[in-house]
Amino acid sequence: MLALIGHACVPLGLRGQQTDRAAGSRNNPAGKQIFASTCAACHGLDGRGGERGPDISRRREVQRLPDQALLQIVREGIPATGMPAFRSLGGQRIQAVVHYLRNLQGQTGVVDLPGDPKRGKALFFGQPGCSGCHMVKGEGGFIGSDLSSYAGTQSAADIRSAITDPNRNLDSRKRIAVVTTPDGQTLTGAVRNEDNFSLQLQTADGTLHLLNRPELRSIEYQPRSLMPDDYGSRLRHEELDDLVSYLLSVARNTNTSQAEQE
Repeated sequence: MLALIGHACVPLGLRGQQTDRAAGSRNNPAGKQIFASTCAACHGLDGRGGERGPDISRRREVQRLPDQALLQIVREGIPATGMPAFRSLGGQRIQAVVHYLRNLQGQTGVVDLPGDPKRGKALFFGQPGCSGCHMVKGEGGFIGSDLSSYAGTQSAADIRSAITDPNRNLDSRKRIAVVTTPDGQTLTGAVRNEDNFSLQLQTADGTLHLLNRPELRSIEYQPRSLMPDDYGSRLRHEELDDLVSYLLSVARNTNTSQAEQE
């Protein structure tokens, strides 16, 4: 297990509270047993490493990995590193072993959220208009990305930055275009597909427009996101915390449900 962790880490930004390791072992006997039979041969019973595997208990880069990243590593392995896949354990047993690893690291495995998820949900589906573009668990708009699992691989600070500065680190594959049709109509939206002859554009209302490219009067690609860039001034600090908290809680629940179904 975790014979090598050499890929980029994504810090949670918020650490769990300290807990007694012995108590953690008593509270998670299944995880302890699975770790002893599956992982200890390489990483040692205490997770501090051995001849065949590194220290996964005290290494900061491992401690700072999100639970979702650890779940994926255990489930899928890391090719060409000696770290095999353990998907045969099933979702619940993989969760148990990751939780036990958090015990060995001195963490409860529970991350304190920066705000109130309930207030954040009300904001997401309320006045700021997040749900007009983004979907969560099947509810919301289509033009933005589905955020059901988004926060599972992001720190609280990164999520907040994405809300307040959406034009930072834009994905070049998700282009925004302003087009003028043959009859003079102006459409602004996300480019879903394009080639030399056609352009598929989705506008903010969710409508997909299949356009004949040679007939368009103009096409202007925008170096910006469709997402408003003034949430940092429109929302109070506490409201931003609530939104971040909601997205973190949604991702946690989504990832837990997916693991239980495997």
